[in-house]
Amino acid sequence: MLSLIWTIFFVHVAIYVVNTIGASTIDSLLWILYIKLPTPLSKDAQDQNRLKREVVQLKRDMNNTSSQDEFAKWAKLRRRHDKAMDEYEQLNKKIMSHKTSFDWSVKIARWLSTNGLKIFLQFWYSKTPVFALPEAWFPYYVQWVLSFPRAPLGSVSVHVWNSVCATTISVLAEIITARFLQANKASVATAQKTE
Repeated sequence: MLSLIWTIFFVHVAIYVVNTIGASTIDSLLWILYIKLPTPLSKDAQDQNRLKREVVQLKRDMNNTSSQDEFAKWAKLRRRHDKAMDEYEQLNKKIMSHKTSFDWSVKIARWLSTNGLKIFLQFWYSKTPVFALPEAWFPYYVQWVLSFPRAPLGSVSVHVWNSVCATTISVLAEIITARFLQANKASVATAQKTE
């Protein structure tokens, strides 16, 4: 089993990834995966896509047909378009109601698995030291701050370790991003020189 040190670290990595990618992006990807699974909703989603293509094609045909010169053909296209549009809107309402409940479920699961887990760990392990500090290395006031609020004196508390992990992950991500952009800029400059 993971130690408390690594558990908190990985929770903060997950929180950083979710915040960086964006919750709405993750929700959209999960929704796409969900409707691709073999469920009754996936058939509705396929029907919705088919109806959407049909409505667009009928609209295009109506626009290409003169309503005055070829009224019978235009009226027939119009009736087919209206019928397909009604079916599409009904199916769309059904799918959107499922999507709303799916989004709520995903948001709750995401919050519980990231921030909820972080809060639980802070509460459950508030008196547990994450690790002990070497004796006589730090003065009393530093030990007190590192053990704040409830960990034993001379140890690092869960709250302090949470702050350290969050800060470290943010700084490392900034460094990696800066290095990547610098290397990318250098490769573009090299490519331009050779041209």
